[in-house]
Parts: sequence; C-alpha cells; structure tokens
Amino acid sequence: MIDVVALGEVMLRFDPGEGRIRTARSFQVWEGGGEYNVVRGLRRCFGMRTAVVTALVDNAVGRLVEDLILQGGVDTSLIRWASDDGIGRTARNGLNFVERGYGIRGALGVSDRAHTAVSQLRKGDVDWDAVFSAGVRWFHTGGVFAGLSDTTVDVADEAMAAARRHGVTVSYDPNYRPSLWAGRGGADAARGVDLRLARHADVVVGALGLAGTYPGDVRVSADEVPDALASVAVLLPDAKVLATTLREVPSAGVNDWSSAAWSAETGFVTGPRMPGLQVLDRIGSGDGFAAGLIHGLLSDVGLERALAYGTAHGALTMTTPGDVSMASLAEVEALIAGASAHVRR
Repeated sequence: MIDVVALGEVMLRFDPGEGRIRTARSFQVWEGGGEYNVVRGLRRCFGMRTAVVTALVDNAVGRLVEDLILQGGVDTSLIRWASDDGIGRTARNGLNFVERGYGIRGALGVSDRAHTAVSQLRKGDVDWDAVFSAGVRWFHTGGVFAGLSDTTVDVADEAMAAARRHGVTVSYDPNYRPSLWAGRGGADAARGVDLRLARHADVVVGALGLAGTYPGDVRVSADEVPDALASVAVLLPDAKVLATTLREVPSAGVNDWSSAAWSAETGFVTGPRMPGLQVLDRIGSGDGFAAGLIHGLLSDVGLERALAYGTAHGALTMTTPGDVSMASLAEVEALIAGASAHVRR
C-alpha cells in the first residue's frame, strides 16, 4: 500500500555549488521536480510510503534519475519508460541547471526540458483506477506538470477525477513557470488551467497563486493574506484547505519565512514566524512546506499543527543544497518547539 502518490516531472539538477553555471567546470547532480519533491520529503523525513508517476527515457540518464529516486526511498513501479532513439529526437530526459544565489545575487535556473518523455503523456496512458484501488490515501500534482504540454493538462485532470472517485484526498499546487507557458497563452492560460484543476482538489497549496487575475498578478502583504485567501475560497467552494507560504526576501541568503491557511472549520490560521532565516538553497522549500502540511493533515493533528510541520520542514529544506529535503522528523519537531518558545517569550 502507498500513502501518497505524486504525478510530475523528475529532472536532473546540475548544481555548480558556490560558482556560476557559465563558468563551472564541475557540477553536483541531484534529482528534483515540483511534485516529486513533495513525496520524496514525505518518505525521507516523515516516513510515509510514497510513489511517483512520471515518464523517463530508457537510457543511462533516465536510469540515473531512477537511481536517485530509489535512493530517496520513493517507489518507482509507476514510472513509464519511453524508448531511446539515441539522440533524444522523439523524447528526452529533462535537465535543470540551478545557481543558489548569494547576497545581492539571486538564484538562477536554466532548464532544458522541452520534448521530455513526461511531457508526452496522454490521457489513457495510465490506469488510474488500478493506481488508486490499491489503498492510496493522498494524491498530489500541480501546475508545473500541467504546464508541460497541452496533453499533460488532460492527464492531471483525469488523474484527479479518478482519485476523487476512489475517495482519495487530492492536493494541487498552482506553481507557475512563465517559461512553460511562453507561446501557449502565457499567464492567462495558466490561470485557466489552475482553476480547472484546483476545482478537483481538497487541499490547495500555494493558494495565493490564485489570487488576482493571473498567477503572481498581485503581491499580497501580511495583513492582506486573510482577504486574499477568502477570495480564493469563493473561486474554489469545494476546497477544504487553502494554504500558502509567506516569504520576504531581503537577500538570497536571508529570508523572512512563515505561512498561513484557511479552512471552513478553522477560519484563518497562521504558521510559525521565522524572520531572518538563513538560507543556503531556497529551491524546493515550497515543496518541503507541502510535504509537512500533508503529513500533518494525514496524521489528523489539526490545521495549525499541520501548518507548523510544513513551515518548519520548508525552512529546513532551505538549509541544505539541492531540491530535496535532508531533514529528519526530530529536527522538524525541534524547530517547531523552538519557534513556539520564541513566540511565548
């Protein structure tokens, strides 16, 4: 049995460390992907049984990605393998070159992901009824996967609808990558897809992305967050939980970090505040937040505690290199306790 299944792309991340992509002579290699990072964190930090639905080309690079996924403890049995034509003409594996940034120099990502195997998934390629009939408790996907191609939107829609039929809790993260939507309708098209898919979701992570007329349209101050989440709740009347990270960025190495959520049961709830958080690598912190939140909600500890798990796990994800979490549950709980003590003082 699997606790949580994610649908998304898994790429190789090439990291030049403290250097620059354009001058690097060596890279450290990680795996990563918006939706995958969530189930990887749930497995390694929170001990849940997880799997990823994705597609890779069956060559040495694809098998390297598989090996990294296996090291993270995520089940690989649902990966679809595409034939290798030798040069990536028909399908290829995605690459992502990422600088962490430092001080006044922000993070920089250069992705190489067009025509990947996963972007070519089509409705009907995956037997979702078979996936969800095995006792899956939670399904997660997001706007990165949906934005890969016109066909992946339909795959996400099909998967989320099937999960709902089987009584599986569904979460969606309206992550927006402008590069994925360039020449395909831009931000307006992305918002239409997000609203279409988020209406299947019980839990929306990154819900502030749906405030305004398109993703990232409005910058919401702390005192405006309750009203912004309330406006999203009107758009998504079936959503049970709307959650979001809150971040201010004085520099690449120092972030003010917190979170907030809304549910019909609790109303507006805030997470621990972590001002002046020291950051090594912020990539994947939102996915770390989603993993902690999902852990808390599956553990039935209440929305406020679930929000604390997400905030602490996302914070710890920023203290290590790479997209994926290296935090332990003991570290997460200690950080929550420390943040609570700070608030009491």
